[in-house]
Amino acid sequence: MAILTFPDAEQLVVDFLKNRAELTGVTVDSRPPAGFDGTQKVVLVSHMGGAWVDDQHLDQPLLDLEAYGPDKPTAHTVALSARACVLELADTVYGSAIVVDVSEADGPRWLPDYTRSAANRYRSTIRLLLRLG
Repeated sequence: MAILTFPDAEQLVVDFLKNRAELTGVTVDSRPPAGFDGTQKVVLVSHMGGAWVDDQHLDQPLLDLEAYGPDKPTAHTVALSARACVLELADTVYGSAIVVDVSEADGPRWLPDYTRSAANRYRSTIRLLLRLG
């Protein structure tokens, strides 16, 4: 049996979000930008786990979105914008896979970033359902 290889779900979400008009002026990446102190408008995408459904050839990655801003209201707006965009991922083709479904496992919640004293952060978790096309 051939090995099934799914695309990098983290990069899929980064690529989908980084050029969205709703996120103009927001840096979207899987790594913090140079000089990042938590006050810039940034969305960090991190693959946090998930599950492979072997008999159905599905991947269900869990991804965290960390939304930052110069103040709490701005960080919240960034979080809500990223959330609205990412929920539109269904039916997106990325490499050899199609996003069958997107669901929110945990909505945007205030979560202080104790490693960056000036940071304003909201965090949410999404689940993708990917099928090889």
